[in-house]
Amino acid sequence: MKLSDLSQIFVYVFALVLLAPWLAEFISQLFFGQRTLLHPVFERLEKWLYRVCKIDPKEEMNWKDYCIALLIFNFLGFAFVFVLQITQNFLPLNPQNLPRVSWHSALNTAISFMTNTNWQGYAGESTMSYFTQALGLTVQNFLSAASGVAVFFALTRGLIRKSQGSLGNFWVDLTRTTVYLLLPLSILFSIVLVGQGVVQNFSPYVSVKTLEGATQVLPMGPAASQIAIKQLGTNGGGFFNANSAHPFENPTPLSNFLQMLAILLLPAALVLAYGKMVGARSQGWTLFAVMFLVWFLSLVFSMAAEFQTNPNFNLGSLMEGKETRFGVTNSLIWSTATTVASNGSVNAMHASLSPSAGGLAIFNIMLGEVIFGGVGAGMYGMLLYVFLTVFLAGLMVGRSPEYLGKKIEAPEIKMAILGILGPCAVILVGAAISVDLPLATASLANKGPHGFSEILYAFTSAAGNNGSAFAGLNANTPYFNLMLGLVMLVGRFVVIIPSLAIAGHLVSKKISPPSTGTFASDTPLFGILLIAVIVIVGALTFLRALSLGPLVEHFLMLQKQVF
Repeated sequence: MKLSDLSQIFVYVFALVLLAPWLAEFISQLFFGQRTLLHPVFERLEKWLYRVCKIDPKEEMNWKDYCIALLIFNFLGFAFVFVLQITQNFLPLNPQNLPRVSWHSALNTAISFMTNTNWQGYAGESTMSYFTQALGLTVQNFLSAASGVAVFFALTRGLIRKSQGSLGNFWVDLTRTTVYLLLPLSILFSIVLVGQGVVQNFSPYVSVKTLEGATQVLPMGPAASQIAIKQLGTNGGGFFNANSAHPFENPTPLSNFLQMLAILLLPAALVLAYGKMVGARSQGWTLFAVMFLVWFLSLVFSMAAEFQTNPNFNLGSLMEGKETRFGVTNSLIWSTATTVASNGSVNAMHASLSPSAGGLAIFNIMLGEVIFGGVGAGMYGMLLYVFLTVFLAGLMVGRSPEYLGKKIEAPEIKMAILGILGPCAVILVGAAISVDLPLATASLANKGPHGFSEILYAFTSAAGNNGSAFAGLNANTPYFNLMLGLVMLVGRFVVIIPSLAIAGHLVSKKISPPSTGTFASDTPLFGILLIAVIVIVGALTFLRALSLGPLVEHFLMLQKQVF
């Protein structure tokens, strides 16, 4: 490891810690309905949307109405993207005359982009028309991310409001998040990416002669606009099949750095905004410290594993499957950032990581995508762990558990357990079924523990709404498209619905003032307990599965066996 490797990590961390608090202030203003510096520019658009959609921004919803509105809206988005794909051969902006997408791939992709997963079993440049990419996938990237933020806002209101029954208005939260936060940032980021050389056009593909005299077809398209929101909205996926390893998606070291930064920027800012929203910045910084520490340890252990000498080659930091333009360190910063967030974009193939580094990428997702996590989704997922930690701490000291003055009782804990263990269950059940079915194992590129890791990663990524893949698994089959589509739905909504139910329970409760018996939730001790609960739940749930994949492969690698 060189000094340049350490400097890359330092600059990344410095930029994240510098920008996140500034953006957090802006997000908290949106949450409280205050005017921001962008209101003079976008306020007319916001009001126009309310008028066209006949929305009363002053009307509030209880948790059931809020949940129903979210589910209906997401279903409409799913249906729209599905129809676009199966009719794209009749629609405009298809200069390559790409055919309609198969029904099972279209179904999987529509679910994927609705749930903020962006799992892609297809190659974008040979499957999706410009019309489908721009009007379907890019738009859904905005709306799925905004839906996650809306749920986080609703849960936060449940904590800070007392003796009420409403959690705000889903349509207002969705609109304000999109219009004032995601849209301006994406416009700015798109312009920067275009300046770095990311393609943004509607031209037909270009045929060129290579230096060897062969003909190569260069894909074109409106890529920059989709890449900006895929990173900022922790959507992931890629406009092209090679994702952010493609030079037209990620052409320069600066574009690579900015895309890596964008993956964690909004999730980190939302954590700090939470502190201001609940009236105690220390709450936000405590959660930020927990998330940062777990992510940083994952990066450190991944670096140690990747730079370790591989006995099969007597070399460390192998470049196979890595991005040769950016090096191993940038590949590892990206792999850890994209798996602790529900982003899923990649600039290197995770299957090419050392077994330990690849196993850490899987484990990051298995933790529930709560270490920063998706935009909004990471925070409402983390709060489920906070409730569980507060409850366990209360049991240990024999006091009634409280969080921010609200009593955490049986209904909240039941919903929290459902939200935490629901995705875990579908990961293990889905992987167990698949390794025993010939039509599933026929899609594997590798046998042995590495092949098992391919399947385990696929179901983990789907349940965690991450979207990255271990590579090598041909998932564009009816079986995997349907199975993984079902897992994505469970992974998304088995967390959202309990979170909103908890918000509905909490918002009606009184806020008790802190006393000498109150267990503080903004201290290092609470942070340590929270990390322990997160890691123990993950370890106890997935240790056996990880033992059959990355752990076994690591020890076999030391015996010079490869798969």
